[in-house]
Amino acid sequence: MNTITTTNFNFPGQKSVYRGKVREVYNINDDLLVMVATDRLSAFDVVLPKGIPYKGQILNQIATKFMELTSDIVPNWLVATPDPNVAVGHLCEPFKVEMVIRGYLSGHAAREYAAGRRILCGVEMPEGLKENDKFPTPIITPTTKADNGSHDEDISREAILANGIVTEEDYLVLEKYTRALYQRGTEIAASRGLILVDTKYEFGKTKDGQIVLIDEIHTPDSSRYFYAEGYAERQANGEEQKQLSKEFVRRWLIENGFQGKEGQQIPFMSDEYIETVSERYIELFENIIGEKFVKADISNINERIEKNVLNYLQNR
Repeated sequence: MNTITTTNFNFPGQKSVYRGKVREVYNINDDLLVMVATDRLSAFDVVLPKGIPYKGQILNQIATKFMELTSDIVPNWLVATPDPNVAVGHLCEPFKVEMVIRGYLSGHAAREYAAGRRILCGVEMPEGLKENDKFPTPIITPTTKADNGSHDEDISREAILANGIVTEEDYLVLEKYTRALYQRGTEIAASRGLILVDTKYEFGKTKDGQIVLIDEIHTPDSSRYFYAEGYAERQANGEEQKQLSKEFVRRWLIENGFQGKEGQQIPFMSDEYIETVSERYIELFENIIGEKFVKADISNINERIEKNVLNYLQNR
């Protein structure tokens, strides 16, 4: 199946291109950013060798939908979505931290807890919890924003301020926005029979100094969801939670001997396995958004994206 794993566009007014793990961002006249969501899949901060059909479209459409659903509580960078894989927004200077918020002891937090650690990013985790238990109050556990090829690192609020990565005034806004977005995301998830377990947000500053939400929000790449039905019973019985996130890819990689560590080889991903991952992402979309996923034409994705973006830039 056709996928988009790299782009090489040359748009009018293009100043530069930034290639992230999943998205490629084109700077237009130091004014707008054209963000292309590719079908690349990353796990353990490593980009896997094969693209996942429709993944970029799914991530882009979930993120833009949630930008719309949260714009009344937190301003965001989004201006337009001229293509299923593309978001256009204001040029922003990103903060060099990712704001991770966790409502439950899952994923990285659970692995740290199982290793006997009770402090995560300077935040104390209470004793007596088991994996996937709910925290008394959601905790914010930031990470550094790594350059491509590097690992994001846990960092405490104290270290962020002490190292001047973010000013205290700005950091208070980031925390406030993070909690407000997580609360709204939790409410929307509950209305769809889901639990928003944990998620991460990225923020930037516009030219006029406004702090806005950028990049993605509440997608399966940035968030973990559980099905609400049966959650309590599964916890009581010590069973694994039924979840919606890319954790299933991480688990598959771990089972096949890969955690992104030096010397480890990425396991072979068959076309059949790739197709199951694509199907899971479509399932994620339909559950998270509550609508049927409409597949875009992928017969020539690069040509489609280029045409739609050029049309937008010429007619805006």
